[in-house]
Amino acid sequence: MRSIVASPILLVKVAGGDKPGLMAMVTSTLCEYQVALLDVGQAIVHDQLALGYLVQAPVESVAPLREAIAGIAAEVGSDILVSEVAESRYAEWVASTGKPRFILTLLSVGHLANALAAVSRITHAHGLNIDTVRRLSDRVPLSRVDENRSSFVEIRVRGDVDDVSAVQSDLLRAARREDFDFSMQEDNVYRRNRRLVAFDMDSTLINAEVIDELAKIHGVGEPVAQVTERAMRGEIDFKESFRERVALLEGLPADAFEQVANTVELNPGAERLFSVLRHFGYKTAVISGGFQYVGERLKERLGIDYVFANDLVLKDGRITGEVKGEIVDAATKARRLQEIATLERIAIQQTIAIGDGANDLPMLSTAGLGVAYHAKPIVRESAGHAISNFGLDAVLYLMGFSDYDLAGY
Repeated sequence: MRSIVASPILLVKVAGGDKPGLMAMVTSTLCEYQVALLDVGQAIVHDQLALGYLVQAPVESVAPLREAIAGIAAEVGSDILVSEVAESRYAEWVASTGKPRFILTLLSVGHLANALAAVSRITHAHGLNIDTVRRLSDRVPLSRVDENRSSFVEIRVRGDVDDVSAVQSDLLRAARREDFDFSMQEDNVYRRNRRLVAFDMDSTLINAEVIDELAKIHGVGEPVAQVTERAMRGEIDFKESFRERVALLEGLPADAFEQVANTVELNPGAERLFSVLRHFGYKTAVISGGFQYVGERLKERLGIDYVFANDLVLKDGRITGEVKGEIVDAATKARRLQEIATLERIAIQQTIAIGDGANDLPMLSTAGLGVAYHAKPIVRESAGHAISNFGLDAVLYLMGFSDYDLAGY
């Protein structure tokens, strides 16, 4: 009985200068010899091409295929290597398909090489293999290549990880040391289809704590600021701290809200971020322990869909020092996010929440992606995803946008 010889598995690797029509030449040759295409990948760095085909070829086609490929290499001047892959190695490659996958986004404000070196060491130490690296930031002329240039990179990694939080902790330490921001997200369909973005307001969307600004107008700035700081650090219950601070505003004319609303500024990148979110149909929300009046002004300015914040009791045009209705605290923020998602028929995994204070943590942990924005250390370490060196529009890169996608915004 004649033994059956398995069709060999071949790896065809093309390297060299990128030449028009090269892929068509190689692919047509593979088709001519009736190979089964198992995998294909291509990358171009500067003008250098790296192209690979994994194929299964009939035994009788292997020798003439190698000869034909060598002819193409000689004709175009590229290096084309054909090597055989053991079936056991192929089986290992197929088995790796089911391993967990993650997206690592690096936002570097300095030397990108340092950040990449740190991240690659950490991923290797935790048994993660880098599948692809994609540049999100655009090409730049040599005149703009300097130490302060922003660089954004998206890395796909794969592997069995016992403790994702341990990877994030190592990345956080490296980020502080090398001055880069990062996000590590599970690579799934939800990450590619976010639909709702929720913001804290004070010190996140705007560059001030409104209650502190009101207190300055009323002459009680220092005691209110001290309570605010304790609340942001998580040292005091938010509801208690809010009532304590509002009580100090008793007698303040209500038109002080207008004065503050006219003077506070949006944090860097906010307008660009909202412009992009509106254009692509994302729902947006402000869920804040601040004041509804300022939130409504931002809603008009930025086209925000939902605003949930606090109202104060007014009498004879002055603040009474009392709160109207439920205080929006940490638990309320998380609940409101879930309510909006349910109302809009959006899976909670498709939501993003952005905040800076301890009372934002439940909302950040509820969202599919929770981002600590220029946050206190306790918030930055707990959130797992942090932006500390860039404006709010850096969130777009965590969502997978590139400079090419954002041209014109």
